[in-house]
Amino acid sequence: MRERIDALAAWDELDVDAAALPSQAVRLSDASVIDALAEVTALANHAGRLQAVLAGVASQRSRREDGHAGLAAVRGHASPASLIQSITGGTKAEATRQVRVGVSLLECVGAPHPGGGLADDRAPAPPPWHDSLRAALLSGVLTSAQHDAIRGGLGEPAVDDDTRDADAVRDAWTLASRGLIDEASAMPVEELAKRARTMRDLLDPTGAESRFARRYESRSYRRWIDADGQRHARIAYDDEMGLWVDAMLAAALRPRRGGPRFVTADERAAAEKLQDDPRTNDQLAYDLLMDVLRAGSLATAPDVYGARQPGVRVITVDGITGPRDPLGRLLGMGHAEDGGDALPGSVIDRNVCVAGTVRVAVDPHGNPLDVGREQRLFTPRQRLALAARDGGCRWPSCTRPASYCEAHHCDPYSEGGATDIDRGILLCRHHHMALHNQGARITRDGLGEFLIHPPGGGAPSAMPTKAAWKWAWDPPPPPDRRRWRAG
Repeated sequence: MRERIDALAAWDELDVDAAALPSQAVRLSDASVIDALAEVTALANHAGRLQAVLAGVASQRSRREDGHAGLAAVRGHASPASLIQSITGGTKAEATRQVRVGVSLLECVGAPHPGGGLADDRAPAPPPWHDSLRAALLSGVLTSAQHDAIRGGLGEPAVDDDTRDADAVRDAWTLASRGLIDEASAMPVEELAKRARTMRDLLDPTGAESRFARRYESRSYRRWIDADGQRHARIAYDDEMGLWVDAMLAAALRPRRGGPRFVTADERAAAEKLQDDPRTNDQLAYDLLMDVLRAGSLATAPDVYGARQPGVRVITVDGITGPRDPLGRLLGMGHAEDGGDALPGSVIDRNVCVAGTVRVAVDPHGNPLDVGREQRLFTPRQRLALAARDGGCRWPSCTRPASYCEAHHCDPYSEGGATDIDRGILLCRHHHMALHNQGARITRDGLGEFLIHPPGGGAPSAMPTKAAWKWAWDPPPPPDRRRWRAG
């Protein structure tokens, strides 16, 4: 830090009172602005590391078991983050991150007594799996934000107490952290955190299923009216629908977002028209979403049902996606073509069932060698037949109409299942996802009833048609008239 301060002193324009800094800094040359900014950033990173360490010490001395005698409580704060925020004047999120990084740096160091020495006589624990992250931060290779992105993204190794290969699992997390350290300087912190989450999901596909399911359960739409009468809304997307909306907005706004060049005259004209549109990007996005909602609400069932699925391609690698967990879910990960978001095996299963696959062969360097033909899907005519037979989602108690349903292969398509009407069944998106996520399965013996088998065994339940006109092929029994005149 002293070296950085001395380096900054070389610019006379900056060696002034704080009140004069703006008027003096504008006199710097372009090269000096860049060099001085680099020195200030390095100094800030050094200070950030020291701040994180001290925040970790403060947190260590504010343990729950210390009660009101803890450092934060003595200072009148309910948590170490609150204490740090009161000192730094920053945001709660920033104070929480400083505490989180500091605690990670101090792991396995031990809590010293105020008079010196360790808090107990135990030998120091072996270095944690993320020790390379700590070393990279303290040596200046990583910033506190980069450390937190990698550490938080990777999470903890998926190790059970009785796992025999626990050391191998931790080694995998260590190697992943080192690889991310090497990549950190070449990407923004947000992308680094995303890459770390993707790496975690690849290392722990079973945990990825659980994390995906939690995010799906957290989906929500909330609206309110403020004091001025303006309506607001907040949406929490599940992974798939978030990607779908992103793809839709990207397709509509790509001329403004540096998308691909437009070759034809019509494309160039449309791009120029969008560029000259006086609306902001946020206003354009809003108007697009409203147009989509309006079109969906006014369309008839044939217009909506059987529509092409959103343009989100999922990429999987042969050999990685193969075995299944005890619930029958695919153990493996796929990736969204745009952005590389990790998607768990249940999503791959469901999308293969709905949208088919295209097989692409590549060489050892990833260069495409051959693109196969798209597999056969349920055709629009088959979907109409399914709608006529099923009348909507056949999941017990579900009332979603056929126009909101997807065609599910009872015999998994990835395992050779046929795209035949008698082996397909309509499910709404929610129950189709639940089927793949929870490990339930649907069977049918010939042309008999569709049966849903709960995960983990148990008696199957029938899935009768929801069609109001089912009497045409399954007439009710004639009424029993024997007791009409009784009494």
